[in-house]
Amino acid sequence: MQFTINTIEDWQEVVDSIIPELKHNILLLKGNLGAGKTTFTQFLLKNIGSNDEVNSPTYSIVNEYSTKKGKVFHFDLYRLKNIEEVYDIGIEEYLDNSFLCIIEWPEVYEEELYGLNYHTMSIVNTGEYREVSFD
Repeated sequence: MQFTINTIEDWQEVVDSIIPELKHNILLLKGNLGAGKTTFTQFLLKNIGSNDEVNSPTYSIVNEYSTKKGKVFHFDLYRLKNIEEVYDIGIEEYLDNSFLCIIEWPEVYEEELYGLNYHTMSIVNTGEYREVSFD
């Protein structure tokens, strides 16, 4: 699926289209700084019934949110330098005990997902608009 985001309100259309397509409990979010990964996550969590305040987990590495469907864990792996640091935060336990795990900057961990089912969303900020693709 492909989307073009011109205004913040356009994220709602993206979320409305993606929610019925979420078949796996892992969603990788790729995009440069300021692309809209956390903004997308805010819209997504609101639409799946979370009343929690959604913030970027840049410094905490992982944030936990409650929804009617179960726990959602929101990761930001940007500051992690290698796979050992990813395992040190206990990522496998989160993956095993979640309704959904949203992973920003997943590149350091992506190879370890071989054989698992997951979705990928890429966001490109062109400066004028955002191009979003979802698989």
